[in-house]
Amino acid sequence: MSPDSAMDGIDGRVPPSAREITTGQANRVWSVEGPMPYILKHYGDPSRAANEAAALRLLTSHRAPCPQLLAASRGSSTPPWTAQAALHAKPVPIDRFLPDLAEPLAAIHRIPGTHFGRLAGAQQHRSWTGYLHDRLRTYAAAAPALRAVARCLHQEVDASDTPIQPVLLHHDLQPGHLLREPAGSRLLIDWELAIFGDQRSDLARLAVRLGLDDPTPVFALASQPGATAEGRLHLYWRIHLLADAALSTDRAVREWAAGRLLASNVT
Repeated sequence: MSPDSAMDGIDGRVPPSAREITTGQANRVWSVEGPMPYILKHYGDPSRAANEAAALRLLTSHRAPCPQLLAASRGSSTPPWTAQAALHAKPVPIDRFLPDLAEPLAAIHRIPGTHFGRLAGAQQHRSWTGYLHDRLRTYAAAAPALRAVARCLHQEVDASDTPIQPVLLHHDLQPGHLLREPAGSRLLIDWELAIFGDQRSDLARLAVRLGLDDPTPVFALASQPGATAEGRLHLYWRIHLLADAALSTDRAVREWAAGRLLASNVT
């Protein structure tokens, strides 16, 4: 069977022989065997499905390190879904995560964007500052107790406003999302939160995902080092802490993020 004919049979439904490999809370994922094995992903949020499909198409056009998109839902399909080529790869060990991340991340951050914000399924912004203000308003609305923190961050965003050229960001970097193929190539998976923006936001979100008390250890991954860049990294780190404190479904995560914000003297 040719690859094209195999893809023609993918319609988003879960075959009887599929094996569920769900690990997160928002989506369900299956491994499907056959002439062309693939990963079937059902999304709780249609905008995330549209965004991941758009990100994978863009990455493929740039020959970037990502899974191949085989098919995706269209319109009002319920549930929204994507089918991605199965990978013969394993997660990079935690002690190798940062060193192995450097090369694929640099390749991704070379892909230029056309706007700021998600690639599809959400509002697009003309400026990075506008995108950040929009996110801060969302966090403040979700967590009224943190509105004072959000106001301080709004002011810092305005004070640091400089022209930013948008590039592709993964925006959910964490152990488990970086895989190593048998030949040694590294691939990044799970692109549903991808955006166009400032590359330092990717590093700041990574620092939050790693539970770091300070984002400095990830600064070595920045392609544009310098005092101004490091200052922006710390600002974005606090914004991502606020996001977790306001929106995480895990109470322990919310409490840790809120505590870290207080410790960083944002208020």
